[in-house]
Amino acid sequence: MGRSWAWAATRLGFELVISAPKAYQPPAEFLERLGNGASVSVTEDPVEAAWNADVLYTDTWVSMGQEADAARRIQDLTPYQVNAALLAAAPAHAVVMHCLPAHRGQEITDELADGERSIIFQQAENRLHAQKAILVQLMVD
Repeated sequence: MGRSWAWAATRLGFELVISAPKAYQPPAEFLERLGNGASVSVTEDPVEAAWNADVLYTDTWVSMGQEADAARRIQDLTPYQVNAALLAAAPAHAVVMHCLPAHRGQEITDELADGERSIIFQQAENRLHAQKAILVQLMVD
């Protein structure tokens, strides 16, 4: 998801801060391909990334096909969990997003996934309508 957001930031002109351990960060070659106008930065410090954020966005830590590395990935990424402490570092207007499915207790806590600053389910509903529109376009002659 981080790379997709980076491309979106360059096209739509918003600032993106990616926070991840070094081993999970986008490679320098990818960041260079974004171009000079890109406002994409990378940090290992999740609090630094949250400090001026409008959105805290997370994704699953263990995707399909990565099950053999699950224990290592969870250990590496636990400091990046979206939780109350991290949200407290963000501005009061910041919201929480997740593309689902979520592994509650890993990348996001129940408290935040279900909290008043979560827009996860609105995000999922919007995605549903976008997917339906794509299907209609594919079915029209």
